[in-house]
Amino acid sequence: MQNLAPIELLVYNRPQHTERTVKFLKQNEFAAESRLFIFSDGAKTSADEEKVNEVREFIQTIEGFKSVEIIASKTNLGLANSVIAGVNKLTKDYGQVIVFEDDLISSPYTLTYFNEALNRYRDEPKVMHIGAYMYVLGNKNLPESFFYRAATSWGWATWERAWQNFEPNIDVLIEQFDHKKKHEFAIEGTMNFWKQMQDFKRGKNNSWAIRWYASIFLKGGLTLNPSQSLVNNIGHDGTGVHSGMNDIYNVIINPKPITNFPTVVAENTAAYTAIKTFLSNRKGNLISRVKRFVKEKLNLYFSK
Repeated sequence: MQNLAPIELLVYNRPQHTERTVKFLKQNEFAAESRLFIFSDGAKTSADEEKVNEVREFIQTIEGFKSVEIIASKTNLGLANSVIAGVNKLTKDYGQVIVFEDDLISSPYTLTYFNEALNRYRDEPKVMHIGAYMYVLGNKNLPESFFYRAATSWGWATWERAWQNFEPNIDVLIEQFDHKKKHEFAIEGTMNFWKQMQDFKRGKNNSWAIRWYASIFLKGGLTLNPSQSLVNNIGHDGTGVHSGMNDIYNVIINPKPITNFPTVVAENTAAYTAIKTFLSNRKGNLISRVKRFVKEKLNLYFSK
């Protein structure tokens, strides 16, 4: 395949997660032909320095890609600033980018999917984002891939022409939403996307992802997604910046390549309904919520 996208890998202070992420990434079909750019953030506190240095020692040993370039920050930029800086640089230099964080296990065909989609929809302005993660959906009759409004952040790709629409200013984004848009943005109230916007405004989170989704949504853009996930997040063990200990979003990775892509650029209504149903029911009844809460607390206690 020609014109393979560069890979942006964000790492910080989780050596074991990083090693697993790289191990699976190297097993991808196009890994040996892909350029890997590793953005290593600086330690936020002195307590993080040992693990940051451990990660940096490991990434110096990485092979199996067309090239490996390490961009090590002397200061702590934070995840959001690191993601944005990396996407800015690589989309400017290469016109496209594939983004991985340090806690993602991938299918051997994840890079294949990304590059196929990047080439297929390169000149389709309505398509702005390609996601590799998907919830476990109840509808088993969905196509292999489909268009949807929201952007997932666990393994994704985009083009320079789409990223130019990214609006980092939360006030500029918020003022464009009326009641109807808020409702649609939040998948008819089944997901707390609007609350994430408000929390960012209040300084309670520093999410690049919610601003990217809002930027896409306000432009009337769409995201491409697999019906069975091509990645799984292994960061729900309390070690991540924004990830708690939660198995709701654990998935079985699709072991097969995706060969069918939508030809009509429009949101898939069946997929939207399946996602809305998952989001409505994801936390279960009161008993299952209590069991999950107790399990998470016990896991956290025994991991200390």
